[in-house]
This record gives sequence, C-alpha cells and structure tokens, in this order.
Amino acid sequence: MSIFNKLFKPYHNLNNNQKNKKFDLEILLAADDVNSSIIEIDNFVCELCSWGNGIDKLTEYQKSFYFNQNLEREINNGGFNQYFYNSSGNFAHDTVISLKEINANKTADILQEAINQFPDSIVPKNRDERKTLLEEMGETANDIFETLDQKFFLYEDDLNTLNIDYIRKNKNMF
Repeated sequence: MSIFNKLFKPYHNLNNNQKNKKFDLEILLAADDVNSSIIEIDNFVCELCSWGNGIDKLTEYQKSFYFNQNLEREINNGGFNQYFYNSSGNFAHDTVISLKEINANKTADILQEAINQFPDSIVPKNRDERKTLLEEMGETANDIFETLDQKFFLYEDDLNTLNIDYIRKNKNMF
C-alpha cells in the first residue's frame, strides 16, 4: 500500500461540492518528520478552502493554521512586501491573532510591526487598495519590511512545533 493510501481515506462528511479525501491525521501527528506532516496538513487545508477562495469552508482552527502557513510561505518566498502584495495580506490582522493563539508571540509582534507601517496600522482586506498603499508607502516601508524579514528568519518561535502542537490539541476540528 502506498504512503498516500495510508495517509488518506475517504471523507464522507464533505458536502456534495467537495469530492475530496481526508488524511489520516493520527498518522501525520505521530510521524517523526514534523515538517512533512505540516506540509501534508497544509496541502489538505489549502485544498479544502481552494487556496483561500473558500475560506468560510474551514473551521476556525483550520483558518488559524491556514493563516499561519500562508504567512510563513509568503515571507520565505518574498518577504513582507510579497505577503502584503498577494492575497495573503487579506488576512494580516487575523494572522496576528492566529499566531498568538499558538503562542508564536514573537512572530506576531514582527507581523504587527509590519502592519504598523500602514496608515493607522490598518491593512486593507481589498487587495487593490493594499497594492496602492504599498506603492504610496514606498522605499521607507520596504526598508522596514526587509529588516522585519530578517527578524522573521531568526525563527525565535518554532512555528512548526507550535502549529503541530495546536493541531494535536484541536485535532477533532481538523
């Protein structure tokens, strides 16, 4: 039996629009490779919500995980500038809350510093408005974002461990 077949089993509780499979969370949570487990869970959650287009399909716990993973994925790929430029920035304020929920307080503080670069510390949910503001904020904000990128890369919070512990505590919601 392939690893895929071991990890996934039919999930009959999905609505008719979702012909998907649910992973065996217990196997992923018991695995020694936390990073691989996080990736598998992230892929599953992203597929459930169509990469954020159907965020309302997720439980509040899945949303928190999704927000945290989105932040990490974007920062590692292109920094805070990319995070805010892309649709992930729609959830910036929610992500501060989700980071605190898993006790990633240092990372939440870094994100809040980035948010504070926006007028009145408010990141618009509308992507076009946000992109216009990013252009208006210019090099000063970009310089601050680059400094915050470097702070983020220190990983003072072990995001993988904090996220997997969060999932373990709330596995019935995944």
